[in-house]
Amino acid sequence: MMCTKMVQVLWGCFLLWNLYISSAQTIYPGIKARATQRALDYGIQAGMEMIEQMVKERNIQDLKGSESPEFLKIYYVNYHFINIKINAFALPNTSLAFVPGVGIRALINHGTANISTDWEIKSPLFQDTGGADLFLSGVYFTGIVVLAQDDFGHPILKLQDCYAQVSHNDISFSGELSVLYNSFAEPMEKPILKNLNKMLCPIITSEVEAVNANLSRLEVLRKIDNYTLLDYSLISSPEITENYIDLNLKGVFYPLENLTDPPFSSVPFVLPEHNDSMIYIGISEYFFKSASYAYFTAGAFNVTLTTEEIFSHLIRNSQGLGNMLSRIAELYILSQPFMVQVLATQPPVVNLLPGNFTLDIPASFVILTQSKNSTAETIVSMDFVASTNVALAILGQRLICSLSLNRFHLSLPESSRSNVEVLRFENILSSILHFGVLPLANAKLQQGFPLPNPHKISFVNSDIEVLELL
Repeated sequence: MMCTKMVQVLWGCFLLWNLYISSAQTIYPGIKARATQRALDYGIQAGMEMIEQMVKERNIQDLKGSESPEFLKIYYVNYHFINIKINAFALPNTSLAFVPGVGIRALINHGTANISTDWEIKSPLFQDTGGADLFLSGVYFTGIVVLAQDDFGHPILKLQDCYAQVSHNDISFSGELSVLYNSFAEPMEKPILKNLNKMLCPIITSEVEAVNANLSRLEVLRKIDNYTLLDYSLISSPEITENYIDLNLKGVFYPLENLTDPPFSSVPFVLPEHNDSMIYIGISEYFFKSASYAYFTAGAFNVTLTTEEIFSHLIRNSQGLGNMLSRIAELYILSQPFMVQVLATQPPVVNLLPGNFTLDIPASFVILTQSKNSTAETIVSMDFVASTNVALAILGQRLICSLSLNRFHLSLPESSRSNVEVLRFENILSSILHFGVLPLANAKLQQGFPLPNPHKISFVNSDIEVLELL
């Protein structure tokens, strides 16, 4: 009995440990992308032109068979249709709908198509070649497109429960003996239609595989600039409800030379239950924190400006910045060239609150002087924290950020501290950040961050809302 209880205790500990390990390894998305029923409805409308172009460019596999037409009193006729091209089609009754937990059901009814083809006929008595036009009507298709992910985080599609058929076809032959062939075209239409219907689902499945080949080449790890990469691979299969589909993307930044995850974890978040728009994209605090950490690790926040750069670039391009730096120089009576360094001491702190997005930047401001043939000497080193408001906008396919100075606090070393000196430097450096550093940073931020959008669709009438994580 004692042994049995001991085994039960050990087994319970084992289960608890496995549960702990499992929860510790759970990865939550940094980005969620949601498509609603409105997106599916618009996709039918907007996608027809793309589908038409794709279908017209696609070569359909040859259609061949053998029949024994009684009306010709011939033992057999081998036919071979080649170079089959869809020249036009119409799908007036097309719908897409979510199947919860499964995929997206596609339904096409009463479709029509015009097809051209070359043909060859062989029989014991004769053989011939020519051209033909086929008009298909009563085109029907239903199937479920199941969405999943591959091992690299690419989306993949699978076709399930495919059923397709064409109810009627009319064939018109062309060639030297076209009058003869057209006279008995009607009896040949039935076997052609039978073989065509057998080919439809394999053809559609082949098209899905072609789409998967393109999806497998999508960049899920994209270089943003010379400092960072953005990973927006799928971390799980899409979540499908009756009203929408959610894609869970990793949404994490990495330094360009180091693909190690940041030293903090993502946390779960949910999108608001809205269905008024076609697309919703949720970006968590983890996304911005990983960006802050990656840029900090890559040294993107560290800037060193020489005398020449200060007076040739910043003075020319920043409002009053040259006079401010001259005042700094006068404070220390600098007769030799000097350099200014702005060094981030920690990753900027991201704060997302309802309707408000701020970024606190802890850094140091160092003025150095260096005469010829000598090492740099620090004149003064000051720590400061700049609190900035972050404005967000979506332009085309990118998320654009811009910074504006909210608060600025400077701390001088005790050895050189005085109320007058601190106040003077705070005013000067606050102006430097406001008129010089932030405009330069915003110019780089205008490049934006790419949003998940494999078909290069531009977002219009976009609205951004900052919510607090619950």
